[in-house]
Amino acid sequence: MTPLLEAIEIETAAAPDAAVIWLHGLGADGHDFEAVVPELRLPPGLRLRFIFPHAPVRPVTINMGMPMRAWYDILQMGGGREDDTGIRTSQAQVQALVEREKARGVAPRRIVLAGFSQGGAIALHTGLRHPERLAGILALSTYLPLAGTLAGERSGGNADLPVFMAHGTQDPMIGIARARESRAALQALGYAVEWKEYAMGHSVCGEEIADIAACLVRLLAPSP
Repeated sequence: MTPLLEAIEIETAAAPDAAVIWLHGLGADGHDFEAVVPELRLPPGLRLRFIFPHAPVRPVTINMGMPMRAWYDILQMGGGREDDTGIRTSQAQVQALVEREKARGVAPRRIVLAGFSQGGAIALHTGLRHPERLAGILALSTYLPLAGTLAGERSGGNADLPVFMAHGTQDPMIGIARARESRAALQALGYAVEWKEYAMGHSVCGEEIADIAACLVRLLAPSP
């Protein structure tokens, strides 16, 4: 059994019936996007539980082996060989968080996986392979990891999963071209990708937060 990651939880109302599991980027922690929740200005009828887990601390090759919170090792900048074991370990840890939400009464179709940078890569990797239909994926300033394995590993249950991808046109960490390639790879497999670009670097901006809020309302608004 995969042990649960430590996480920060914020509930927007009593008795949440939907959840957003939001993964931080390299070297950050679960506090990184905690302040975004009030900035989303979500409608009061949307009863959400936001879960911001802390990635494990591990050595990161591109940072001279320095230990930091990371969802997987990065062996070189801009692509190349990937940390298959680390990515799949994080996949199992996120799936354990999904299972806990199910145990707390949240249906899989009411669960969104979200993430920034490394966290967004894990959200994409995990959500597209998850056996039960989820609500959607928010992939921010990120790319599709282990892209070559997706066609053979993807879940038929999530073949029509909505994917929101957002990226900065001046991102120096994960270039916009790499993100566009990931979008094209997903579209080639039939995924409906909502794509947004912003005049920013490797960060989040106000316009993007408004677009994220609108996306969450579309994905998780209660049925009339």
